[in-house]
Amino acid sequence: MNRRELMLLLGGAMTAPRALPAQQKAMPVIGFLSIASPGPSYEPLVAALRRGLSDAAYVEGQNVAIEYRWAEGRQDRLPALAADLVGRKVDVIATSGGESSALAARNATSTIPIVFLGGAGDPVGSGLVANLARPGGNVTGTSLMTAELMPKRLELLSELVPQAAVIALFLDLNSPNPEPTIRDLQEAARAKGVRLHVLKANSESEIDTAFATLAQLHAAALVSGFYGRREQIVALAARHAVPAMYYWREFVEAGGLISYGSSLTDAIRQSGAYVGRILAGAKPADLPIQQPTTFELFVNLKTAKALGLTIPPSILARADEVIE
Repeated sequence: MNRRELMLLLGGAMTAPRALPAQQKAMPVIGFLSIASPGPSYEPLVAALRRGLSDAAYVEGQNVAIEYRWAEGRQDRLPALAADLVGRKVDVIATSGGESSALAARNATSTIPIVFLGGAGDPVGSGLVANLARPGGNVTGTSLMTAELMPKRLELLSELVPQAAVIALFLDLNSPNPEPTIRDLQEAARAKGVRLHVLKANSESEIDTAFATLAQLHAAALVSGFYGRREQIVALAARHAVPAMYYWREFVEAGGLISYGSSLTDAIRQSGAYVGRILAGAKPADLPIQQPTTFELFVNLKTAKALGLTIPPSILARADEVIE
């Protein structure tokens, strides 16, 4: 090869178009929307979401990103926060904190998939989904059967405090559809010959005021439907010496008396796995609403002693865990 041929060959190599690297797919983004506030009480629930995602081979920061939006107890903030996530074109919206968060997301978009984490009251009655087996639309998630468990909670509370002729049902003011829960507990109370008073609150001062009215109502026991404000509610129940039944084990671990219900962290983990399946291509319309199959009974003996209560052997024998 002479010098002229060599120069032509080298020049052609330098000017030939180079093969472009394949364009990398952008990391999918999950929008997380909650009525609650960030903090220690919600860290286990966020951890449960991450465990569910890992079950579907998604790890935050590695192959999926999560944008968190907290309404900090203010229901009026949810629509704007949901609209913000929709504007950012997230791939899936995961909602936490019951129906209010799920409805805000559903009202903001009919195309982005939505998975409600850990329950949304009555998802069929509220219009979130068409039915439990085939949700239809862009929404799916996990039902905690909170209303359905009310008769059993009242039965346990009556067994624990048989002299209670009046009980109070304590609900979060932000709950948009409390009627099934109230109805089921009213029916159970009538069957037991017990009178029921419904109290609703949200802010710290409202919760203080609600507890202060218990004596005026002659309420000898309480069923609390809150998840947030755990430390405040447990402390007030102790200060007012009122035996309280909770939905979630976390309250008993924090010093509450007794709880009966499904595992909230397990439900959120399962919903997190649904989020992962949707990121992988599944459609929410084809994913049935998950329902719990096991229910847990937790009892705190130290709290019972402070209240002057003796836990009946029948309850101790059924308890999944007794905290001493």
